[in-house]
Amino acid sequence: MARAIWSGSINFGLLNVPVRMYSAVARRNISLREIRASDSARIKLRRIAEGTDEEVPREEIIKAYELTPGQYVPLTKGEMAALAPEKTRAIEVQDFVDLEEIDPIYFDSPYYLGPADGAEKAYSLLAKAMQASGKVAIAHFVLRGKENLAAIRSDGKVLTLTTMRFADEVVPVDELDILPEKAQKPAKREQEMAEQLIDSLSTAFEPEAYKDEYREQLLSLIERKAEGKEIVAGEAEAPQATKAPDLMAALEASIAEVQDKKGGGKAKAKPAKKARTQTRTQKKAAPATKKAKRPARAKAKSK
Repeated sequence: MARAIWSGSINFGLLNVPVRMYSAVARRNISLREIRASDSARIKLRRIAEGTDEEVPREEIIKAYELTPGQYVPLTKGEMAALAPEKTRAIEVQDFVDLEEIDPIYFDSPYYLGPADGAEKAYSLLAKAMQASGKVAIAHFVLRGKENLAAIRSDGKVLTLTTMRFADEVVPVDELDILPEKAQKPAKREQEMAEQLIDSLSTAFEPEAYKDEYREQLLSLIERKAEGKEIVAGEAEAPQATKAPDLMAALEASIAEVQDKKGGGKAKAKPAKKARTQTRTQKKAAPATKKAKRPARAKAKSK
């Protein structure tokens, strides 16, 4: 049975729904240690005072805020504890909003919320009401001594909670100066081709279809090395950006490749369309040929 990492209640209005929180993320990280290559001795990190070779005991280390280079404001554990958020067991809902209004850049870590013992009816009521409304609950709660902003969603049966970043934790894009001052406007045909490529690659989202290829390759590498097999490392080449004059050619080739993988439906339809056009043209030309022969028959009868 899954182990809850937090328990409390969802509070909004006068409604109180006791819940348990479960991690929604499977721990799949590969743990790699640092060792000395010559004898496999483990590497340990030491806390050394700057400018000396003296190791500092953990109990002598405190937090500090650097005002200017070399000038610090020390903060003791007691002072930090006094400012820590109150360790309540409540997820306080502040607002209900539309999911489409939340930029995904604000989302952080996902969790499941399950009903506590005896709260099954209230939990089911909240789950169904939220699904019917189509809204997402925005709430505050404290987890591991840190205040969190969160979004609670429902599929009608299960509530999920995703921690969120506060607005001042997200860097506004205009502060990064990542876009050129004079953006080049794409040609209409180029945009149409790009939209066609997106459309040809569009499909229903299936999470199982996407694999962590790097993790699988790393595990395979570890297994082969553990078996004593020789590993030949290849050099990875960085992909080159498509040059502007080659955009149309790259788009056309990409669309053709996708259509070929899917069976070549659209790519093979174009020649057939051309053939139909030629057939219509021939049909239109046929009556003109008959009309040209009628005067000849008329002359033969008059003779």
